Amino acid sequence: MLKVSVLTSGSKGNSVLVCTDKTKILIDAGITYKKANELTQDLQIDLSELDGIIISHEHSDHVGGAGVLSRKTKAPIFISAGTLDRSLHKLGKLPVSPYLFMVGESFQIKNLVINPFTSSHDAIDSCNFLLYNAENEEKKLAIATDLGYAPQILINKLKQATTVILESNHDMKMLMEGPYEWHLKQRIKSNVGHLSNEQAVGVISQIISERLERIVLAHLSEINNCPKIAFNTMINFLTEIQAETKLSVASQYHATPLYDV
Repeated sequence: MLKVSVLTSGSKGNSVLVCTDKTKILIDAGITYKKANELTQDLQIDLSELDGIIISHEHSDHVGGAGVLSRKTKAPIFISAGTLDRSLHKLGKLPVSPYLFMVGESFQIKNLVINPFTSSHDAIDSCNFLLYNAENEEKKLAIATDLGYAPQILINKLKQATTVILESNHDMKMLMEGPYEWHLKQRIKSNVGHLSNEQAVGVISQIISERLERIVLAHLSEINNCPKIAFNTMINFLTEIQAETKLSVASQYHATPLYDV
């Protein structure tokens, strides 16, 4: 068994719940304990049973609530050394020492295997993840957000997944015609920024197969995108190639269902 819910996704905060029959973790914690507790209760998940909080990079929308969540639940934080160094002031005093992982090297929490791999983002040690239940390696989950482009390592990892949570941050026309200052527009569309809707389709076009059962589009900009545009851009491609892959869009404000991976 492997299940996932994107609790919240976007510039105001990110967190993904991943569960097996023996393990419950959060990937990132950019939201308050109160919000995380509300969202997990709606999914009938007890946050006090959390086994770990894994941090992808040091930006506040991914790490901002991790310290409080760790103190409230007593769950340890798993983080790379570089990211920890940049996040100490945001985490505060922790109930247990954080576990340090190396990007590129798998580690295990109970029966959940986590493989962090590098992502192309403007953070010190930014990473994406491939996860699976050690008791069933057939079903795998990939989480790939906060990346400016799709390097070959990303494609190779995503090809292994049966469920992919993939960034679809902005519509290029909305970004370029929108209110952001030029330097911020340049950062977002750079190789260390965020994937556009069209780039997300480009990624899926390289990994699509009968193995890929579900795509969840994530980290949508509220200013430079909208769920309908992101969904339609991807579903038009999936329809054109007659793929039967399920498609949904994560929200900044409410959790997705707890999907079977």
